[in-house]
Amino acid sequence: MTTKADADDCAVPEDGLMQVGYAWNEGDGLVAEARDHAAAFLEKARAVWGVPVSTRATELTKLVVSELVTNARRHAPGPVLLQLRIDAGTVVVAVWDSEPTVPAAHAADPDRVGQHGLEIVEAVALDLRVRREPVGKRITARIDLD
Repeated sequence: MTTKADADDCAVPEDGLMQVGYAWNEGDGLVAEARDHAAAFLEKARAVWGVPVSTRATELTKLVVSELVTNARRHAPGPVLLQLRIDAGTVVVAVWDSEPTVPAAHAADPDRVGQHGLEIVEAVALDLRVRREPVGKRITARIDLD
């Protein structure tokens, strides 16, 4: 089940940044749903607010959302929160989960099956940050809209 944090439309706060948030408790299809929300958010930014969003940015954002939400669901019990925000020519993707352990990217290993998510996000994002929260952690990636 998804809860959209900002009613039916994207919020435009006083600072002019466009943002939206979602929360999930559990459920199959969560990753695909998160990806779809990210694509819809960027389409609305482009169509309604006139934000220039490239196809590349949309695809990379969907990839990053997919990887971060998959990791949150796989490694943390409880809810997953997704926040998307347009800021200074970028889309900021933030995913919160209840697991306080800070993940680390693995060294490159062509024989390893799986566990490449954080490496992928690091490769495509302008910036990747992990911050411990009072409960859990928040991973934030910034992607260029060009």
